[in-house]
Amino acid sequence: MPEPLSHDAFAFVRASSGIVEYRHRQNGLTVLLLPEAAAPVATVMVTYRVGSRNEGAGLTGATHLLEHLMFKGTERFNRDDGTSIFATLQRVGAQMNATTWYDRTNYYALLPKEHLPLAVEIEADRMRGARVRDEDLASERTVVLNELDRGENEPLRKLLHAVFATAYFAHPYGHPVIGWRSDVETVTAEGLRHFYDTYYWPSNATVSVIGRFEPDAALDQIHEAFGAIPAGPEIAPDAPEPLTHRDAVTQEPPQIGERRVIVRQAGQLGTVMLAWKAPAGLDADADALDVLAQILAGGKSARLFRRLTDQGLATHTSAFFPRLRDPSLFVLYAALTPETTHAEAEAALREVATEVARDGVTEGELARARRQVVAEEAFGRDGPFAVASRLNEAIAVGDWTLYTEYRPRIEAVTLEAVRAAAARIVSDDHLTVGWYVPTHGDANGEDA
Repeated sequence: MPEPLSHDAFAFVRASSGIVEYRHRQNGLTVLLLPEAAAPVATVMVTYRVGSRNEGAGLTGATHLLEHLMFKGTERFNRDDGTSIFATLQRVGAQMNATTWYDRTNYYALLPKEHLPLAVEIEADRMRGARVRDEDLASERTVVLNELDRGENEPLRKLLHAVFATAYFAHPYGHPVIGWRSDVETVTAEGLRHFYDTYYWPSNATVSVIGRFEPDAALDQIHEAFGAIPAGPEIAPDAPEPLTHRDAVTQEPPQIGERRVIVRQAGQLGTVMLAWKAPAGLDADADALDVLAQILAGGKSARLFRRLTDQGLATHTSAFFPRLRDPSLFVLYAALTPETTHAEAEAALREVATEVARDGVTEGELARARRQVVAEEAFGRDGPFAVASRLNEAIAVGDWTLYTEYRPRIEAVTLEAVRAAAARIVSDDHLTVGWYVPTHGDANGEDA
């Protein structure tokens, strides 16, 4: 474990598995450093604790639109002067992009280690210097509307959006990350600027640096670039925690009774999706639900494959549990064969879930699932960018040490923990059922 650095501008917070956390003493910026000497490259990633979860009425899709606009330039880095962010970073061999999700947005660059200061400088500049102009919004609005159109033509994505919108009546997880079309079409640059001025500040961000670099030099560079930026609105310089009013969202009231939604659209084969209300990503049951998803859908020995695919009811089955900051959904779905009705597939999915909640799983299933989860996590940590990406998701959930502690947490999951976690969520009062019904008039269209 590296020794924490003593730095005038940063206070040491904690360390785990080689990653050291610091917080800027004046503006609350969180910094995570992980030196790795494997290759002469480094990844700089800025994770903002803002996503579609933080968007209100009329502003759905704001985080995603800002993701686009923050590449359009600042007063220092812009296409008009031949110094756009893309061009500037590409000239030094960088790979860069950004992504948006329910609880976070991240901007990143993977580049040769000697150009690390440039990436830090650019991220600090667009943290508060993004232009967010009307003319840029007009062009990016068209790009995002095209993304929306593509999504509308993907039945599974459209069904997933419908299921989330039906499962969540109040919480913002009910609207898609890309936003509702009417909001994307009508949002103004002024509205996006207000959103930007609320969330894009040091106290709401984490800078992660992974790869070959000198930690003391990196802290100096980050302080030089970010140190003069104020913490953010209503955030005291010495606040022990960086989030206050900005983290407040409407809480979802308890669900009473099963909910159902049907999506009818041109296509070939139907799909059934079952989604139960599940706990937040840091809840004690979350690790068990990760293991359960693997038991149900992790390969040909998994329960969903044996119960549906082997029996000719489905061409594909899956289970997933997005670990989110607030209570999430545990989702099963089956893509139907031509001979299978939606009712038959739904009954089979319910049967599998009920059996686990009632009887639990076997020791062999648990051991295999734990190995698979740990292996998948290890494969996802190959190189500085992969590490930064995994850290990014843990930051979004609410604690970056979820990344470093994930393996021992998964290995500690017991048979009873899996059964109990399943029993707590598998109830009709927690369930939303979604059917995708093709509209070409075959047998799949008759059972709705």
